[in-house]
Amino acid sequence: MTDPIADITELLHKYYDALVRCDTMLLAEVFHPEAHYFTASDGQLLHLDMPTYFPIVAGRTSPESTGEACRYTIDSIELIGPVTALARMHSTMMQKHFDDILSLIYLDGQWRIIAKVFHFDPVATDPGAR
Repeated sequence: MTDPIADITELLHKYYDALVRCDTMLLAEVFHPEAHYFTASDGQLLHLDMPTYFPIVAGRTSPESTGEACRYTIDSIELIGPVTALARMHSTMMQKHFDDILSLIYLDGQWRIIAKVFHFDPVATDPGAR
């Protein structure tokens, strides 16, 4: 039996790499096909499914291609049960700070993100901010 925390950590590294590269093939490895994406950072609910979300990512200029300095941390991983987990991450890319709450499920021998709920703020021009 594998270590679920190590497996989830590896998945979260892939998730971040996929976003920095705008790599939808890699995103498809980390998100369950039925996953959903939510934010209300702009004051109204944005809810996307994966067939809607992936083309948006594919249409972006990737931070990797521009040489943008990006960073992320995995703040926590909590096992809720043998097939359910919750992860919190923080990242900075595309001139925004992101706080992600990722719900994960274990099916068919692998962990996948089933829901992404996040908040973002623009990167402040003040170097001492955030």
